[in-house]
Amino acid sequence: MTEASTNASSETVAGAPSGEAVSIRAVEPEGPLVDVMNGSARWEIPVLDHGFVALVDVMPRLIPEGKTADSAIVQAARVSYGEGTKKVNEDRGLVRYLLRHRHTTPFEMVEFKFHVAMPIFIARQWIRHRTANVNEYSARYSIVPDRFYRPSVDNIRKQSSTNRQGGEESIEVKTAEDFISLLEDSEKLYSRYLELTEKGVAREMARAALPVSLYTEWYWKCDLHNLFHFLSLRMDSHAQQEIRAYADAMYELIKPIVPVSAEAFEQYRLNGVFLTSLEVESLRSGKPLASDNKREQTEWEQKRARLGL
Repeated sequence: MTEASTNASSETVAGAPSGEAVSIRAVEPEGPLVDVMNGSARWEIPVLDHGFVALVDVMPRLIPEGKTADSAIVQAARVSYGEGTKKVNEDRGLVRYLLRHRHTTPFEMVEFKFHVAMPIFIARQWIRHRTANVNEYSARYSIVPDRFYRPSVDNIRKQSSTNRQGGEESIEVKTAEDFISLLEDSEKLYSRYLELTEKGVAREMARAALPVSLYTEWYWKCDLHNLFHFLSLRMDSHAQQEIRAYADAMYELIKPIVPVSAEAFEQYRLNGVFLTSLEVESLRSGKPLASDNKREQTEWEQKRARLGL
């Protein structure tokens, strides 16, 4: 008989559809449990000028003393592997094996719930990740707070000539100042938005006049497998700087909770190099990449430089 079974108790409650009493068996933990957030209601990191990322809850919230939330991944994997896992002596080795070989289902047993405030144009990028549960502040029901994202002149970037999605280089100061002036003009719409809602224009209509530099908020809940996918894309150097700042903050919040998984993520995903079959063949044979696609050739040269070849 296990220690857990000796610490079991039962309680009779009325819960069945028929009205009959149901006996619920409560099992005490085998040892002390600790809160992965150390009793805090939230952990929060400010982002941009008015934004933030806050971690408000985790599953599992309570873990055995001396362990991390990585233990939930190990627990799920060992149920899947059955008797074979008796040969696994180290939880860290199992977590690393799972991530290295893309056995990702056990990572779905850990979930994080965030409260985030960000500009609407960042939210529109973010929502494309359809693997989370999201509930956003509704401008249909409520007046939107007067908070706008306004970057500094130094953070105004020039459109990249090679990347249609964004830019990295700084732009001429006068042009940057003109853009800041444009943002200021769009912010002036807010006073008219308030005025017209006070005169009776429905909020669901009035919101159409608000610029995407305005801040919105949402609660965003995601399991660790899908969160790692989000972070691998949004912490990448090719991601837009503003959303990268949010991804970096999220990662800092989860690292203390799943340190073993985070270490493996950095080594195998975030800082790893994926090679295509064409690149492997080029590496093996010493011949140029067997592709006429200029983008593929550029990417291969970038990988070669990263590998020191």
